[in-house]
Amino acid sequence: MVLFLGSIAKFLVGYAALTISFYMLSYVVPKAAFVARVLAAYMTLIACALYGVFASIVLTLVGKQQIAQWTVARAFHYSMQLTTGVEFVVDDPGNVLNTTRPAVFIGNHQTELDVLMLGAIFPKYCSVTAKAQLKNVPFLGWFMSLSGTIFIDRKNSKDARSAMDGAATEIKTKRQSVYMFPEGTRSYTKEPTLLPFKKGAFHLAVQSGVPIVPVVVANYSHVLYIKGLVFNSGKIPIKVLPAIPTANLTSADVDELTQSTRDLMLKELLSLTEKARGHPIAVPTSLNGHSTAKSTAIN
Repeated sequence: MVLFLGSIAKFLVGYAALTISFYMLSYVVPKAAFVARVLAAYMTLIACALYGVFASIVLTLVGKQQIAQWTVARAFHYSMQLTTGVEFVVDDPGNVLNTTRPAVFIGNHQTELDVLMLGAIFPKYCSVTAKAQLKNVPFLGWFMSLSGTIFIDRKNSKDARSAMDGAATEIKTKRQSVYMFPEGTRSYTKEPTLLPFKKGAFHLAVQSGVPIVPVVVANYSHVLYIKGLVFNSGKIPIKVLPAIPTANLTSADVDELTQSTRDLMLKELLSLTEKARGHPIAVPTSLNGHSTAKSTAIN
């Protein structure tokens, strides 16, 4: 055991030294900052994941499981701010995050850095969604179950509506909100745009009778752009839009709800990105939602 702990300590010291070395090198070779922040981000993620397992067990035992993902998200947000210098700044003028429960929160999906974005935006009594098959995956599935993840059973589903039945029941009985990415996959775009929206989140909101809350994150390719090996420090604005009620809607209204919400979010995305970059941006030539990008979300 002593040898094992000694090896872990040596690894951590070496990892930290390597990360610091790349940070120092970045003053001479700017691209080194990309490596430094990637190393820092991974180590922070691992540390917060370990904390998450412990926190989820303790909070489950004391009957507070529903805030497990919130507390882990906040820990990741603040620790990543220290190790990478990246901060997501939330603008919630209507105090929607603290007053709307349960709800289906939806946001645009850009890169792996959205994990940090969730750390900043995640409200209490909210969880992510995941495929039901992940329940049995060692460590990951256990953590998800312990922290109150809402699982969606897609095994025999033919459409988004049937796939969301179990999740809708959990939302209503537990008053648990969920956060989903209707684009279904990361866009990795350099300029502000949205991939076509999948309908799963909207079916879930309508079936549950809870509002949709759009959350828009400015395009942050000036902070992280993987293709260009760019990873800088900086502040990224997030805007929480007013809740969209669904109480009197049916599945027949989902198409229109999906499109109108996407249009609303795209308009805000353009405005926020101008704010983040400090100068006007060119409006994308194609805003009609047609894209060839592959999406893995429920259709």
